[in-house]
Amino acid sequence: MAILNTEDSLVLIIDVQDRLLNAVFNPEIVEKNSTIIAKASALLDLPIFISEQYPKGLGSTILSIKDNAPGAVYFEKTSFNALSEANVLSDLAGTKRKQVILFGIETHICVHQTAASLIENGFEVHLVKDACGSRALEEYISGLKYMRDYGVHIKTTEMVLFELLKGAKNPKFKEVQALIK
Repeated sequence: MAILNTEDSLVLIIDVQDRLLNAVFNPEIVEKNSTIIAKASALLDLPIFISEQYPKGLGSTILSIKDNAPGAVYFEKTSFNALSEANVLSDLAGTKRKQVILFGIETHICVHQTAASLIENGFEVHLVKDACGSRALEEYISGLKYMRDYGVHIKTTEMVLFELLKGAKNPKFKEVQALIK
């Protein structure tokens, strides 16, 4: 299935941390859209998982996400593939949800390796491209192309939001729509 729905979706945010965000070519866009997805996910009661790559050295998740993702499950990692860390795969599988809304930093490293592993483990991956960043535009583009080649659905923030809402009669429509106005 290529269209998201709230019953089958969860959110996996990869390493949107202070020092990493400041190193990407598009920090304002990544912060804005990451925060919008976090807020919308909380409004729609989606499970949210957040990885932090070596937070002692790279800082923690940015406050705009932390403040808008109550109840998120955080995990530290040193592997580039988030699913290589203990319990992450079992925690995701334990939700019984197969659609993963994925985004973060860096597109061509941690996001790409995590996406590949999610696909290998039977998940349907929906990458939010305008909530992803890399230090270089060329690396970002390469990461997107490679992920598309192995079956990741590449989407934008608005595509994700409106797929989850389904229509204007959704009780959360006005609250979610307000996030992008």
